[in-house]
Amino acid sequence: MIRGNDFLNADQKTRVGKVASTLPEIPTGLIHSGNNRLALSALQQISTSVEQIVARYGAKRVAVVAGTSTSGIADGERALLHQIQKGAFPADYLYETQEIGTLSEFIAAYFGIKGASYTLSTACSSSGRAFISGARLLRSGMADAVIVGGADSLCRLTLNGFHTLESLSESLCNPFSKNRNGINIGEGAAFFVLSREADPDSKNISLLGFGDSSDAHHISAPHPEGNGAEESMRRALADAALGPKDIGYINAHGTATVLNDEMEAKAIFRLFGDRVPVSSTKPLTGHTLGAASAVEAAICWHLLHYNLEIPAQVNDGEYPAEFPPVQWARPGMRLKKRAVLSNSFAFGGNNVSLIFGGVHE
Repeated sequence: MIRGNDFLNADQKTRVGKVASTLPEIPTGLIHSGNNRLALSALQQISTSVEQIVARYGAKRVAVVAGTSTSGIADGERALLHQIQKGAFPADYLYETQEIGTLSEFIAAYFGIKGASYTLSTACSSSGRAFISGARLLRSGMADAVIVGGADSLCRLTLNGFHTLESLSESLCNPFSKNRNGINIGEGAAFFVLSREADPDSKNISLLGFGDSSDAHHISAPHPEGNGAEESMRRALADAALGPKDIGYINAHGTATVLNDEMEAKAIFRLFGDRVPVSSTKPLTGHTLGAASAVEAAICWHLLHYNLEIPAQVNDGEYPAEFPPVQWARPGMRLKKRAVLSNSFAFGGNNVSLIFGGVHE
């Protein structure tokens, strides 16, 4: 975690989750941007699987659905600063680097994919909606395999936007605590291959079901009782043909803002009571905005694939007395049921819930 002074216009301090590793270079002829480099760092880790599905199904039967909210905005910010200081944009700057659709175009071009390709931007549920759209492409028969996921990189626009909303925390975020005071913005990328046929290396980990809702309660605030959040979780359970008793862990949206955490705790308790361990993993990654669903899906995948301990809730341990008695995940807890639910809730009440499951060998 580093302080966000380099990103904020005002004399304001915050903490951000910044990728520290060296990012791969974009091959010549493809769209260059920091966000695409971030995406490529994740895509290279599944390149063998992607190449195999392209060979198996053909390039026209493979699709790409990606989620982002920042795209290449950071590149545009640097180009604008150059224009202000030098009187002209950099010679190699292209406006399309910050267009939302650039991410999926880049992925398709990198792997030679010729099927459907599009990018979704619904703020913090963007990459969750990529999973949903990808699954629907498979169910409709429009594709045999889909690359899904998302990438979001740090930029001044989002940091200052959330600062204007008074949503940033100066310290490490404190989800579900009575002392919570805002988010830490992060950057990250995660991508998956969805296909009709099981991957022998996947240990049968699958997207079991999904649900979404758009309650449109307020442009930036969630419904105070979490009605839309509850609806997306109910729809995910129904789509997976599961009940609340079948879920072994809930990866909460848990942004550490006052309104989100309260409504989500209420919605989870109405459905699951105190029977399912719950935690937000945003103290580990920061809130990666458009990539959050995919990053947290990756956490769920690792939990299932490696039979890891459930991520414990990281906060100061001071839970609000007015919160319902949700079972907050503690160190050492393990899955008792092999299905996990992950929530992502966005501006405008744009809610997504995904259920993943598998059998550990």
